[in-house]
This record gives sequence, C-alpha cells and structure tokens, in this order.
Amino acid sequence: MIDITLPDGSVKQYEEGITALDIAKSISEGLARNVLAAKVNGEIWDATRPIHKNASLVLLKAEDNEGKSTLWHSSAHLMAEAIEAIFPGTKFGIGPPIENGFYYDIDLGEKTISLDDLKTIEDKMMELAKLNNVFFRKEITKTDAIAHFTEKKDEYKLDLLKDLEDGKITFYTQGNFTDLCRGPHIPHTGFIKAIKLMNIAGAYWRGDEKNKQLTRIYGITFTKSKDLSDYLHMLEEAKKRDHRKLGKELELFTFSEKVGMGLPLWLPKGAALRDRLENFLKKAQIKSGYLPVVTPHIGNKNLYVTSGHYEKYGSDSFQPIRTPHEGEEFFLKPMNCPHHCEIYKATPKSYKDLPVRLAEFGTVYRYEQAGELHGLTRVRGFTQDDAHLFCRPDQVKEEFCKVIDLVLYVFKALDFKDYTAQISLRDPENKSKYIGSDENWALAENAIIESAQEKGLNTVVELGEAAFYGPKLDFMVRDAIGRKWQLGTIQVDYNLPERFELEYTGSDNQKHRPVMIHRAPFGSLERFVAVLIEHCAGKFPLWLAPEQVYILPISERYNDYAKKVLELLKNYDIRALVDERNEKIGKKIRDTELNKVPFMLIVGEKEAEEEKLSVRKQGSGDIGSYTIPEFVSLINREIEIKS
Repeated sequence: MIDITLPDGSVKQYEEGITALDIAKSISEGLARNVLAAKVNGEIWDATRPIHKNASLVLLKAEDNEGKSTLWHSSAHLMAEAIEAIFPGTKFGIGPPIENGFYYDIDLGEKTISLDDLKTIEDKMMELAKLNNVFFRKEITKTDAIAHFTEKKDEYKLDLLKDLEDGKITFYTQGNFTDLCRGPHIPHTGFIKAIKLMNIAGAYWRGDEKNKQLTRIYGITFTKSKDLSDYLHMLEEAKKRDHRKLGKELELFTFSEKVGMGLPLWLPKGAALRDRLENFLKKAQIKSGYLPVVTPHIGNKNLYVTSGHYEKYGSDSFQPIRTPHEGEEFFLKPMNCPHHCEIYKATPKSYKDLPVRLAEFGTVYRYEQAGELHGLTRVRGFTQDDAHLFCRPDQVKEEFCKVIDLVLYVFKALDFKDYTAQISLRDPENKSKYIGSDENWALAENAIIESAQEKGLNTVVELGEAAFYGPKLDFMVRDAIGRKWQLGTIQVDYNLPERFELEYTGSDNQKHRPVMIHRAPFGSLERFVAVLIEHCAGKFPLWLAPEQVYILPISERYNDYAKKVLELLKNYDIRALVDERNEKIGKKIRDTELNKVPFMLIVGEKEAEEEKLSVRKQGSGDIGSYTIPEFVSLINREIEIKS
C-alpha cells in the first residue's frame, strides 16, 4: 500500500501501481470524467501513469493551467496524426503547448500547405478525436529510438535524440501516430471536443536561420464547444480593442521609422494622459514618504558591471557608447536601480534614517529584437514608475506590505478588479542564473511569502521566474475580456546592496547592509497605457480622459453660449472643447461617441435662454438637463468615486 496526500491535506491509502485516474474514480465518476492530467509530487504526469510510492497528488482539469497545457500538447500530437494521414511522408520537428494553444513545426518536403488546407486538417482531427484513442507511454532505449527514426528518415527527431540521455527517453502513441515525447498527455483523444487551427508561419529548425525553414501551424482546442466560441469572440473583441488601432484613432501616440523601431512618440493627448498618470502616482508616493530623484539616461559600463546587469543583459543592450577617452564606455540605461544605489551611497546613513524611499519616472532602453516589438507592449525605450526602498532587515515586511497597498490603490483607481499575485521564486535546480547567497535568497523569499499571506492575496507560486538578483511579487491582471497581463511588480533584493557596498550605521554603532526593495506599480508607462486602452476599449476613467467634455452647439447661433460654458468649465479644471463645425447635431453626437468622450453637452435655444445644459453620457445617452454648477458637481462626484 502507498499513501496519497490530497490537496486538502487528507491522506488515503491505495495499492501500489494505482493511477491518478483510478484515484479520481474512487472519489467520483464525475470528477474522473474531467481529469486531464495529474501533479504527482509537484511533477505533471499522465493521469494513467502508475504511482509506485507515497506521493502528493493534485488532479488537473481543463480550467487548471497545467491541465490546459496538457490538453494542448496532446492536441499538437493529434494534429500531427491528421497531417500525416493527409500528407504522407511529412516529417515533424517540435510541437509544444504555448500560452494559448499549440503549434507543430513540420517539413512537407516538396508539398506546400495553405490556409485553405486548415479546415481539411481540422475535420480530420475531429474524426480522429472521436475514436477516443488512448495515449500510450513507452520507455525506450536510445538505440531503439534512433533505429525507429532512422527507418523513417526523420533527421529532426534524430537531431533531438543527440541531446537526450539513454534511460530517459519516451515515445507516445495514439492511433496511428508515434512521437518522441516526454509527455504528459491526456488519457485519450475524446477529451478534445472543439478545434480551431489559427495560422501558418515559417520557422527555422532550432531557431537558427542557417537551418531549413519549416512550416509552423498554430491551433487551439477545448473540451467544450462553447469555450471555443467564447475564445473566438474574445479574439474579435481584442481586435476592436487593439491599443495600436485605438491609439492612432484617439491621437495618443505614433511611431516613426526615422526615429527608430520600438521608440514611441507621444502626441499631445497621449502626453497629457501620461502626465495625469504620473501625477496620480506622485501624489500617492509623496503621502507615503517617497523622495523624488532624477538620474541620467546613460551610465558608465562599470556601473552595470558592478550591478551584474552587464553580465546578465549585456547582449540585450544597445551597443556601448565610446567616448574619445580611450577605454571609456557608456551604456544607455537598462535599469534605474544601479543609479539609485549610488544616490543612496552619496551621503552617510544612520539606522534612524531608514527606510529611504527613492522614486523616479526613469526612461530605460533595451535592445529588443525587431520581430518581438509590438505597439507599446514591447518597445526599446520605456519609462518605469520606478522606486527603490532601502531599509533595515526588521523593516522589510512592513515596507513590502505598504507597497502592496500602493499597487492595490492603483488597480482600484483604474478598475482592475481581477488579479492574481504571482510569487516568483528562484529555480532551485538552476541556481547559476542568479547572484547572491542561499541565505539571502531564503530571507528574501520568506519576506515575500509572509507579506502576501498577511495581505490575504490570491497567490500562485512560479519557480524560475525570479529576477537574477532576487525574488519578486508580480501582479497578473485579467482585463475586461479575460486576457492576463503582468503589470505591477515588487522585488526584495539583498544582493545589490552587497555588490554596491551600501551601508548604514546601526544602533550598535557598527556598519550594516540595508535591504533593497524594487517596486513599480505600473511596471512601465508604455505597457500600462497599452493594457489600459485595451481594458477600457479607449473609454478612459473620467479623471484620466484626454477630453472629459465636448460642448455641441445645435447651430452656429449658439457658439457664443458654448464658448461661455467652456470658459466656466475651465475655471473648475474640467477638460472640454467646443465642436464649432457646421455639421448637423446628429453627426456631432456620433463623432463624439467615436472619440469616446465621457460627456457631451448639447446647447441650443432653450439651454442658452435658461443657462442650462442638455447632458449626454458615453454609453448611457441623455441623462437630463443641468445647470452649470449642477454639472460641475456631477463631474466631481464621478471623479471622486472612480479615483
């Protein structure tokens, strides 16, 4: 008998060799019908794989990320089986699950495939899925694996086998398709109920342009037809909300080839929106005791050698700036933290001076590959709402909790309600990626875990996602149509203070190292604005909107009254303009709706005589007649509620 520990902490005994699927059946047949895979001692397994020793067990379904990933991995194999049936002789590269779906890289030889062929492949996949073919796992020797793919003349699998150790090689077979694969997979193909092949692209084998270019087919599957319908609807909605499209329509930002790829230019409306976001956070920071600083856009190479950024990110930076002085090199600033370390170091500190909280909206530069650039979400120059807190070890948890409060304050003001806090820890199996001692890492990781628990955050733990100098708490936000974005981040760092030899004098009159907390509630202004545009579909909160009010005179006769209203609203810092175009009022209203202006004020003969305003609200239509003071009160109430 073996002991199986379930997620609720209960321990049950089963015969050795039982599978996760059998355990699910012992709990409930309904549960078993939804189990796609299992987490056994933290490792993702086939639900049908025998368990031979005591283990912790988590059953994975389609709503779990690991369950989804397993479904999509199996779907890649199903697609490969369908392609092999339609295009015999096809060779297969790799077919992994990705964030949304899966792909498989294939070599069709002399044949070609087009978007028109995708429906044929989908139909074949559905035909095969309905056979409920089981995914069989088989351990195989390296010699036999090589013999199998030599017979098939598959140079891609033979290339992959070179990197695999004998004794750790597995094949998976479903129906008529066998693949080199470590798994895991779903119990059988019948779980796949809805299929959509999305796109075709080219991909060099192993990502090396010296190798042959293969055909990459992307797809996505679901266990319910409705889930596919919802997903496709979300994609359509995402197209409408695309920040690149709306940013152009709303005249917020642009790009210029002459300026350079990935370097956004903020137009007047966008610059004003940025200013309001900055001022909103600056006001909150001043209340919380932050001190503003400004640092240059470049730094000496030695600064980044000391911080470790040169070693870790040197290849992703822009080429160094060499001066006439021999051997002197500067880099465009990739991070603000090394500069802030030097500011801290500029004056002696006592334990009574801590914490020191330095804040800067600092622009940094990183050389992203051209193919990875995407609107404002992936750029080469961006501004971080950066701050670095230097504190005593006994202050870390309190300061970390205060930063969490600040992040949640930002989310509330901008109507981000659905978020998860991701605790990003070091990969214990690959410590070479990080700097610093095990002792400091343990202290930093525990501080984050305890702070998140104290604040009652909904958390997930991700190994290997830490920054190279310390663990972090990343806020993963779901937008209005369900997509997940990483926005605010908080990091605990014992290592940079060590590398920069930062000190404070303790109550014992001895020198001590401070602990450093990195934080950025927005992350970067560029990415945050992009996510915000798509979240609210360009309909910004009233306090943030580039223009809060359009005043629409019914005819030219009422332009003077409209201008009088404009001047009065300016006295209350309400952002407004008059639409003086010689157009019919219906067209003015439609254009104002398209510009996503929160309020429009219709003024005609009656309004001019009574000194009133006919008010329309974005998305709500007419909301009544107001005096100017009444309308000002309405605006102020709405701003107060939202912010």
